[in-house]
Amino acid sequence: MLSALSARRRFSDLSEQEVLALAISSEEDDGRIYRSYAQRLRSEYPATAAVFDGMAVEEDLHRQQLIDLHRSRFGEVIPLIRREHVAGFYARRPVWLMENLSLTTIRAEAGAMEAQAEAFYLRAAQATQDAATRKLLGDLAAAEAGHQKSAEGLEQNMLSDDGRSDEDRSAHRQFILTWVQPGLAGLMDGSVSTLAPIFATAFATQDTWTTFLVGTAASVGAGISMGFTEAAHDDGVLSGRGSPWKRGLASGVMTTLGGMGHALPYLIPDFWTATTLAMIVVFVELWAIAWIQNRYMETPFLRAALQVVLGGALVFAAGALIGGG
Repeated sequence: MLSALSARRRFSDLSEQEVLALAISSEEDDGRIYRSYAQRLRSEYPATAAVFDGMAVEEDLHRQQLIDLHRSRFGEVIPLIRREHVAGFYARRPVWLMENLSLTTIRAEAGAMEAQAEAFYLRAAQATQDAATRKLLGDLAAAEAGHQKSAEGLEQNMLSDDGRSDEDRSAHRQFILTWVQPGLAGLMDGSVSTLAPIFATAFATQDTWTTFLVGTAASVGAGISMGFTEAAHDDGVLSGRGSPWKRGLASGVMTTLGGMGHALPYLIPDFWTATTLAMIVVFVELWAIAWIQNRYMETPFLRAALQVVLGGALVFAAGALIGGG
């Protein structure tokens, strides 16, 4: 790692030709990134894909302008220098991480790409004392600012309000299907199904440590079961619910958290203090589930509250009666 860092050049040590070569390679990389975004989004968000296609064309144009400038000043041979060769130069995400980015994140990432490039060139121009280098860096910063304006214009021309609204609704629906729905199912299962064993153990033994161990085991076991069940029963291809591993992760983690919420209070040695706090946590959990159902699943709040709170109360009562008996 140290050898890799020592091999990097400082930006201030680059010649004007090397700065120009770095700008050319950066423009080429950004054009390829935009084309990758377009390919990733084309099937689900064609309007945004068209915007990125247009931005890639803009990057190609600026790259050609930079090549022409290099040819006129330094000749045909462009030095090989890329972002990773320069210490402190702005980085780009590896392209394989793009598969996990949402539509909103990709749009924001594209805006950040141009803003980072402009800011870097402006800072570099302020740091140099050479007039020719300062002018070159200033021109590059202006070009990056022009990229941002071009991107905004392309988005306004190609992505209408209706198109953006449709794509945003589609992205929101996919977020609900992939993350919210399985996560909510897991939270409900973890919060409600573990009530009976935890409180039955609590009232039967009045031993807080034993209750905590039973609650932890029930929560983790339920989380593993729910996670694998969600991931295995639907690959998401036909249903459109997204990656099974994402859904399984959401379901498993939220199931475990739902159960651990009212198991953790039993780390408190005093039985009645722990039990009172656990009851308060259960109350908050059940109302939070009702709110999530209303917020994301558009379930009427009173109906969601009746289903969740009444169901949870019945399971709690069953556990307390069994344990107390």
